[in-house]
Amino acid sequence: MEFRFLHLYPDLMSLYGSYANVSVLVRQLELLGHSVHLETVAPGDTASLSGADFLFLGAGTERSQAAALEALPSMAGDIRSAAGDGLPMLFAGTAMELLGASVTGRDGQCRKGLEVASFTAVQGDKRIVGDLYGTTDLYDEPVVGFMNKCAVISGVEAPLITACAMGFGNEREGGPEGFHRDNVFASELTGPLLVKNPGMLRAVTDAVCARRGVTLPEELPHLPYLQEGFQVTAEQLRLRCEATKA
Repeated sequence: MEFRFLHLYPDLMSLYGSYANVSVLVRQLELLGHSVHLETVAPGDTASLSGADFLFLGAGTERSQAAALEALPSMAGDIRSAAGDGLPMLFAGTAMELLGASVTGRDGQCRKGLEVASFTAVQGDKRIVGDLYGTTDLYDEPVVGFMNKCAVISGVEAPLITACAMGFGNEREGGPEGFHRDNVFASELTGPLLVKNPGMLRAVTDAVCARRGVTLPEELPHLPYLQEGFQVTAEQLRLRCEATKA
């Protein structure tokens, strides 16, 4: 089966290796015997979401994020409709903030978001930087990642990461992080998210395949170093959490 992927603004929003979220998802599908037609979309381009199987937007600086937000209104309605129709999509890093009702920059300017969700993002002068170790309702393994943001996100009703034993969530230390509703996945975690978390990669792969009536095997093809890297990271962060509590 051939899948059609759309990667929005890869030259503008590609900090912290965000593109690898798409690369590892494509590789996973190829190992399952499928093919992927990947289309990149630049600011100002028009792209049809009809017939798409996955939509991705990655992390960028706050300046790049503002530029992306200026370019997105022409697609906003289609993105909202696609989210409602169950199109799998991942907004990674600072791109997550664009899914909400508004983004208020450090200059005080409030920009309208995509309104896929009702949460708001307010950016401040202080950067929130550090590792995160948390849990999700999607699977039993922990979620790991690194965060570098300056926004507090308020009003998320359905977080992707339900609690953090280490790290800053959407609006507070130890709180829930990210956003997940139906097939919309979003998190400020970088690294990139799907490479660092095999469980999250499976969840997104399953969302893409299930929409086309494809059932995943119980055991996915092995991606070298993916599970091994996760286990090392998760163990080290777990030990740090225990040491902090001691």
